[in-house]
Amino acid sequence: MSSVVWLEEVRNKDVSTVGGKGASLGEMINTGLPVPRGFAVTAQAFRRFLEETGIAEELFKSLEIEVNNPEELKNASIKAKKLILEAPIPYDIEKSIKDSYMELCKREGEEVFVAIRSSATAEDLPDASFAGQQETFLNVKGAENVVMAVKKCWASLYGERAIFYRVEKGFDHRKVDLSAIVQKMANAEKAGVMFSLDPSTGEQKVIIEGSWGLGETIVSGSVSPDTYVVDRASKKIISKNIATKNIMAIRDPVTGNTKIVEVPEDKKNATVLRDEEILKLAEIGVLLEKHYGIPQDCEWGIENGKIYMLQSRPITTIKKIKKEEDIEGDGELLLEGLNASPGIAYGIVKIIRGEDELDKVKDGDILVTTMTTPDMVKAMKKAVAIITDEGGTTCHAAIVSRELGCPAVVGTRNATKVLSDGMMVTVDGAKGQVYKGKLEKAIKTQKVEAKVISTYKPITVTEVKVNISMPEAAQRAADTGADGVGLLRIEHMILGLKQHPNQYIKEGTEEEYINELVESIKVVADAFYPKSVWVRTIDAPTDEFRKMKGGESEPLEANPMLGW
Repeated sequence: MSSVVWLEEVRNKDVSTVGGKGASLGEMINTGLPVPRGFAVTAQAFRRFLEETGIAEELFKSLEIEVNNPEELKNASIKAKKLILEAPIPYDIEKSIKDSYMELCKREGEEVFVAIRSSATAEDLPDASFAGQQETFLNVKGAENVVMAVKKCWASLYGERAIFYRVEKGFDHRKVDLSAIVQKMANAEKAGVMFSLDPSTGEQKVIIEGSWGLGETIVSGSVSPDTYVVDRASKKIISKNIATKNIMAIRDPVTGNTKIVEVPEDKKNATVLRDEEILKLAEIGVLLEKHYGIPQDCEWGIENGKIYMLQSRPITTIKKIKKEEDIEGDGELLLEGLNASPGIAYGIVKIIRGEDELDKVKDGDILVTTMTTPDMVKAMKKAVAIITDEGGTTCHAAIVSRELGCPAVVGTRNATKVLSDGMMVTVDGAKGQVYKGKLEKAIKTQKVEAKVISTYKPITVTEVKVNISMPEAAQRAADTGADGVGLLRIEHMILGLKQHPNQYIKEGTEEEYINELVESIKVVADAFYPKSVWVRTIDAPTDEFRKMKGGESEPLEANPMLGW
């Protein structure tokens, strides 16, 4: 069997050769979807490497350890990796890898940066069971470097975590092989996200967001993207919202690392996508939905005029609202933005310019800010609607508002300047509009329930679980049909309390603290019973804990993400 196989030659039946990840990419390519070119160094090539170099027996012998002994585990991993990294790859395998990389460069017309990702396989076990156990190597360039990265990818099969996982799950190390996927990295000049169905309303519209450079600025909410809406029935563009885009993420041509730069002046207010690109993306979005049998949330990039699909995952819930009375014409329109979360609400404006002002927000207020942060969630729960200057439909404000069922309008550009504290406004989250005053047809709070639209659940031995931050979202998450909770972040519950854990201890009110957490966890456990719920103990950054009453003693760290 060949040591290398091109992804376009791969099908689902080839899981034992290229692993689950490789097989999935091959399926997407053969469905006609634009996926970055690449090839797989087969699992059989890895097996030949172990056997022909004579390291197999010594390697597997070194793994006969007590994995619960950290020192033994560490030493076994070091030895196994050393054996692989120091052993020469058989000449024909190395030549196949180099030749394939050069052929990839030839097809692309230049020496390209590639990503090398692991795609594990084992007898009777899908690749997904090993997700996250091996390493990925990005921005690799040059044939020699690709060969070395493939060896590092192989070696990562024997990392401490991977060894421990296999032993704990009862997998035989000798029966686990690894395919290395070598794929061109798309250096997008413009990128973004796409929903094959409107996530705010459930309407038959494709929602596309785009900005200059790589797509991470959109996902992080650090830039307000252009938004394009395509009607699925007529296949026509029905709206465009061109935003001011001040920054973009690009790949450094020398180091290959990502850096943030200012958008050139002539592009800041220019449309990112041409009409033909908008329509082509919409067509791909619908095709992806048909292929997977469920509406999709996709990431895309465009390099040298060519569209690449970088990722696609299901939209597990769609906000479905009853048809509302039209409130247009009933009041003065103050602002327009993106319809991030549906519903209509009116209330008093509270502008938040810093985290020290969060206490201004009371129950029933309208929270207005430049862009929300995780620290604002407690205040967001009190608000009946959210308005932001920046962001798109995948920004923090949009995601949290949809989870809370709270109307939200994002990307208004100047809400913090147009509005002022104490103003009465009405927010129409479904249309992305803000009106002056309390409109007669407005509903004080229209909590929007998520309608589960997944009619297709893949058959897999891999359990698919959800992550939850707020107990309020537990029932909606359970309704998706998830196999349980893979991560319940307890620190978010603690941050929602009135004071620091140490303050409860200092005051001798530990029982109150315990009861608060028990009640919050119980809400999630009840929603998912009898399925498992994994609770993560305190892992909060010190900068967030410091802001709580009694948190003054938290250290000032250069890296607060180290935890508490």
